[in-house]
Amino acid sequence: MKKAICMKTAIPGPKTKKLQKEWHKYEVNACGYQANVVWADAKDCLVTDVDGNTFIDWTSGVLVTNVGHCHPKLVKAMQETAGKLLNNYECPHPWRIEAAKALMKKAPKHMGKCFFLSTGAEATETAIRMMKRKSGKFEILCFECGFHGKTSGSASAGGLTGPKKGFGPTVPGVIRAIFPNPYRDEMGFCDGDPKFTKYFNYLDSVIAANSVGSLAGVIVEPYQGAGGFIFPPKGWLKALENWAHAKGMYFTLDEVQAGYGRTGKFFAAENEGLKPDVITLGKGIGSGASVSAVIGTDELFSAFGPGEMSSTLGGNPVATAAAKAVLEIFDEENLTENSAKMGAYMNKKLKAIMKGCKYIGDVRGMGLINAVEIVADKKTKAPASADMIHKIIDGCAEKGLLIGSVGKFGNVMRVAPPLTITKALIDESCAVFEEVMKSL
Repeated sequence: MKKAICMKTAIPGPKTKKLQKEWHKYEVNACGYQANVVWADAKDCLVTDVDGNTFIDWTSGVLVTNVGHCHPKLVKAMQETAGKLLNNYECPHPWRIEAAKALMKKAPKHMGKCFFLSTGAEATETAIRMMKRKSGKFEILCFECGFHGKTSGSASAGGLTGPKKGFGPTVPGVIRAIFPNPYRDEMGFCDGDPKFTKYFNYLDSVIAANSVGSLAGVIVEPYQGAGGFIFPPKGWLKALENWAHAKGMYFTLDEVQAGYGRTGKFFAAENEGLKPDVITLGKGIGSGASVSAVIGTDELFSAFGPGEMSSTLGGNPVATAAAKAVLEIFDEENLTENSAKMGAYMNKKLKAIMKGCKYIGDVRGMGLINAVEIVADKKTKAPASADMIHKIIDGCAEKGLLIGSVGKFGNVMRVAPPLTITKALIDESCAVFEEVMKSL
């Protein structure tokens, strides 16, 4: 079978070097460490750079292009709409109405309505406002290593240092607790107790010590994305939802990264039968178009009147045309089912690689979201150095594979290809990854 990867130059190639120099001359270099590649063209699971090198993509553009890069139906919908209407602010238009109708047909049955916005951070801000407004209270429970965006409110809700460091006081009312991590469970919160008694005793003590009696809600990711693809023990999310509701708090599930088929279910909430009051959506909802949304119960939306949730670009024609096209692609191509099937296959391949590599401490995942945690020592679980992680990213790129890293320690390799990936592409890309890991 013909290989998908095609390397024509060294990495970085000559055109890449020239463009990167020009880029840094005009735009501040404030992005994270990535492969030394300037993207030029992308189709499905393949990316071609300006030097003509073709790579298999394990990033999905940071878990965005769930339907594959530049899906023809998505591109056509955006092109046709752009020729008719680009922006109209709050006035209704057919694309927004159709997208809302299609999204609510997919939504959990207990949900009432949706509202379109432009970014995941904006969806976070809106969800927090909804819980505060309806409850009349202001305290929000969040989690260490969580990530919900980089605006003031969403960064305050997050539990990573980067988005907050050096920016002064965060938004008042945030209460932060530990997120259970089965691989690094120093507190024994994942010891197999189905009621998670030790954890919720701890959580009660956190509330008792920090709350002033104004608990509005909880916001949590189904798995922590930027925190290192940390999957909590099965049943914990449902227990947390029940705990929150028992205390009169609203429950927001941040599916900006985890939704739209990524975990092998269309909504991550389906994995444990969750019934959140709000679901935030982004990234995969537009698969490249700038669109996000909140889905909420009628009870929560009843707290807002006309004009109180406006967004300049939220629900714009091109974005909502894209959102509708993405939903149609999912149904036509059974992408959620492919995510579950190919994700299980990929997880098995990665675990086989782990057995033969002294630097892979853990492989974990659900659907087409897998984490490979790189450590300096498997016994101590000491995180690998930034230098080693950069060698992996660069080494993979040199052999035709695009991969990134995440996590509190920056030592978790992010394995999240488009949901269209095939066994052949998984085999080819895993072979590259194994070769790089063995060469360390």
